[in-house]
Amino acid sequence: MTSPSEIRVPLWRDDRFWKIVFQIVVAALVFGLLALFIGNLNENMRRQGLQFSFNFLRNSASFSIGESLIPYSPSNTYIRAFLVGILNTLRVILVGFVLTTLLGVLAGVASFSDNWLLRKLSVVYVEIVRNTPLLLQLIFWYFPVFLSLPDARNRLVLPGPIFASKNGIYLPWPAQGPLFWVWLATLVGLAIAAWLVVQQRTRAMVERAASGRPQQRILIGIGVAALLVLVVAMNWQGPQAGEAANQITGGLRLSLEYLAILVGLVVYTGAFIAEIVRSGIQSVSKGQWEAARSLGLKSGQSMQLVVLPQALRVIIPPLNSQYMNLAKNSSLGLAIGYPDIFSVSQTSLNQTGRPLEVFMLMGSIYLLANLVISLIMNTLNRSVQFKER
Repeated sequence: MTSPSEIRVPLWRDDRFWKIVFQIVVAALVFGLLALFIGNLNENMRRQGLQFSFNFLRNSASFSIGESLIPYSPSNTYIRAFLVGILNTLRVILVGFVLTTLLGVLAGVASFSDNWLLRKLSVVYVEIVRNTPLLLQLIFWYFPVFLSLPDARNRLVLPGPIFASKNGIYLPWPAQGPLFWVWLATLVGLAIAAWLVVQQRTRAMVERAASGRPQQRILIGIGVAALLVLVVAMNWQGPQAGEAANQITGGLRLSLEYLAILVGLVVYTGAFIAEIVRSGIQSVSKGQWEAARSLGLKSGQSMQLVVLPQALRVIIPPLNSQYMNLAKNSSLGLAIGYPDIFSVSQTSLNQTGRPLEVFMLMGSIYLLANLVISLIMNTLNRSVQFKER
């Protein structure tokens, strides 16, 4: 007698066969469309006398860029111009990550504050900013806010000293030199040491019910050392006004375009992060708050030791999306004249007539940036998830 496992199902009645056929047909259609598009592209480029090539990157760019972190002149190549645009974009993205995280976390935690005014301010900030287009906010920060500053002759002088005018905002900044990098590396080392001590203190308080005071004293010592390095060793130099009205030497100059795109992105993305933090905290059950209070923990300690570690599992995945959105939204700096990679690519496209190559370069840069962000955030997400034993 033939067993059920030995019965051969006809091929036209086998679901597995038709699933494979369907995938082959879809793959053939996709590759066929790609071949059609590439063929049309090659034909159009042939008619215009063009050939796919990146050799134009070695030619002289012949256009100026408003601000650059590295030396640049119009006689430099397009490679140098693209590098300037990349650095300007990274300057916005990296600083934006830090500031928008601080603003978002503070606004999200403030929504649970016992202070009525602070709680309502958080709600008003989130509702207004989230429901207003980002481009409109950037234009608001640039034209009514920063461009309303006085000209160089009537510049504002703030404590610091800090100079503010239409030429930009000048801030005190450490003098560049070999010792600057040594002290900067020292600060990074102190920050890593502080993070390790905080982790040790948290484990001691949670697992052994220790007071955490020895680690607290170490943290205070690290903080004092970092403060001394910042105030004394970094050799801060304030901006100095020259004889001419627009002549200011020393310090750090921040252009109005950079400030507008940075503030706009931080304020906008911070509102979304505030909602993410609020929802993550709300996902922790009330029993956890009550258990923390029953152990004698204060509100701040309950938030730090009990609630936030559990809320991170809910916060980090959508936080990844907001960081990638910030990186992509930085391209809107073109609207206010900030010379990021999108602006440099647009100028290069207009001069070279190489749309395919320029868009491939620009798309690859944004793709690589978002892949790196996603890799880092996914690694962080795996580290905070529950691990089965």
